[in-house]
Amino acid sequence: MTKEISKKEVEKICDLSNLEVDDKEKNKFTEELGDILDYIEKLNQLDTSGVKPTAYPVKLRNVLRKDNVEESIEKEEVLKNAPDKVEDQFKVPPIMNEED
Repeated sequence: MTKEISKKEVEKICDLSNLEVDDKEKNKFTEELGDILDYIEKLNQLDTSGVKPTAYPVKLRNVLRKDNVEESIEKEEVLKNAPDKVEDQFKVPPIMNEED
């Protein structure tokens, strides 16, 4: 292995991911993540100076649909089952504290 990862680092990753794993799994993940890092190290050794950063092996194409104006539901109908509303809008609980 060129790039090693320690069991302690795997434990930290599991903790951050809220994964409960036993010692056998930790050993397995340590080995597998080490193999992945080895492979990445091999890829880093490749000369990519002539390759554009956005190059893809297959041609990509966006499929867009035409934006058509269509009939819509009336505001009153949409809001009639809303648990909470302000004027003609849904009222939702805040997701950030004022301190954020």
